[in-house]
Amino acid sequence: MSAAHVPLLSVVIPVLNEEDSVGLLIDKVQEALAAVSHEIVIVDDGSTDTSQDRVREKISATVILVTLKKNYGQSTAMAAGIDHAAGAYIAFLDGDLQNDPADIPAMLERLQADDWDIVAGRRCQRKDGILVRKIPSRIANWLVRRITNVALSDFGCTLKVMKADVARDLQLHGEMHRFIPAIASLSGASMTEVDVRHHPRRFGQSKYNLSRTFRVISDLMLIYFMRRYAQKPMHIFGTAGFLAFIAGSLINLYLLALKVQGQDIWGKPLLILGMILLLGGIQLVTIGILTDIGMRTYQEASQRTHYRVRKIYGGPRESL
Repeated sequence: MSAAHVPLLSVVIPVLNEEDSVGLLIDKVQEALAAVSHEIVIVDDGSTDTSQDRVREKISATVILVTLKKNYGQSTAMAAGIDHAAGAYIAFLDGDLQNDPADIPAMLERLQADDWDIVAGRRCQRKDGILVRKIPSRIANWLVRRITNVALSDFGCTLKVMKADVARDLQLHGEMHRFIPAIASLSGASMTEVDVRHHPRRFGQSKYNLSRTFRVISDLMLIYFMRRYAQKPMHIFGTAGFLAFIAGSLINLYLLALKVQGQDIWGKPLLILGMILLLGGIQLVTIGILTDIGMRTYQEASQRTHYRVRKIYGGPRESL
């Protein structure tokens, strides 16, 4: 793609079985961004309906379809979209028409005017069920804020606009798309939040279920570790290891003193505890050293994707 045709904005939309909405969504994005140089990158995440066919009907130089070989999950689909986006800025949208593309121009303008790294959407008057979606979402948002110290109020809103270099540093996988602001904050990204519209789902069914909640909690624990100890894993394992080693040593010294006084210490529960703490402390310190080495190796290693593309349709990067 020549420099003259590089779009200002790439809109990345992961899609899974959205045959009734995806065509209309593309039309709405094009209408909303008529005055902005843009491209639309649709990532089909292993749909089993006619979603691909609906997108292929819209293929052009500015509408690109990236089809993945199987369903990898929304985070990986978004990572694929980032990798195939050419814009200086990247916007994320859900494929179900609940986000409103008409909010994107104002978010992009805010991003450029105030030089933020990320402008995140905050769904006002959210059109979801209270018990199933709203209340759990509020609890989750509170928990994420407390754990990550990122002062946003709606982490679950997919609609975000950010600088492309910030997006490419995210390395999304698992359910990490829900924690994009927290992940970006690890690299010092600046961000703000603006109110955006939210519409009720018109087509298809929500992909949300209880099993996803447990995956999100697991990823949140990883985010906490990454935020606190990614650059210094030895601090958590080493501290715990030294404390255990010291406690085990003190217990064993106490038992040694009893032994010197002629008391029988063999088989005492305290002796077993002392040995467990002593050996466990050594193991934790060793794990800390190995983890630290592993993190340094990971950070220095060349990046590789977590997905495999079947074919690309449309745009100058179309695969034959």
